[in-house]
Amino acid sequence: MARIAGVDLPENKKIDYALTLIYGIGWRRAEDILEKSGVSKDKRTKDLSDSELAKVTKAIEDYTVEGDLRREIRQNVQRLKDIGTYKGIRHLKNLPVRGQRTKTNGRTKKGKRKTVGAFKKEALAKMSPAKPAGGK
Repeated sequence: MARIAGVDLPENKKIDYALTLIYGIGWRRAEDILEKSGVSKDKRTKDLSDSELAKVTKAIEDYTVEGDLRREIRQNVQRLKDIGTYKGIRHLKNLPVRGQRTKTNGRTKKGKRKTVGAFKKEALAKMSPAKPAGGK
């Protein structure tokens, strides 16, 4: 099993698809990496020789991937929070950051709806103690 950038790549997948399983590598970047290393994108991961695997690994070292990329993104968000930018405040409040509407949408960020508002009479009657009928 090939291991690149700390990720085990599936053996029966084509190498161009297998590279996209590494965080920070998409289709376009996978094609660029294979072009730089001179490896055919039609090859399966198990069919790669050790020298081809080394070339692919060397080509990936030019990019920020996996843990380093995750750390960099986390630090960027933390910086926005620390300096108090609008985007940082939106991150703190767990609301959408990029200008999406939140009145009707945004449930992914906001979570399950919490109903706030008027109660029905039956619900209020159950909650409050019963008043005596005589009035004294």
